[in-house]
Amino acid sequence: MNLRGLKCPLPALRVRKALSGLRSGDIIVAECTDPLAVIDIPNLLRQTGDLLESKSEVDGVLTFRIRKA
Repeated sequence: MNLRGLKCPLPALRVRKALSGLRSGDIIVAECTDPLAVIDIPNLLRQTGDLLESKSEVDGVLTFRIRKA
């Protein structure tokens, strides 16, 4: 999901909304440009219990691979 250009807290809120519509085992990939997402997304996943499979940053784009618990 493309979350580029969105500022805190919108990336985390959009990920939360997307996760609510998924089934266990489903995966989403979120691409963010907000540097605070590196803190917000993992904090969100600690609250929801979902799994951060990987995160990376290339040219200012943070990419999170998330598996629904």
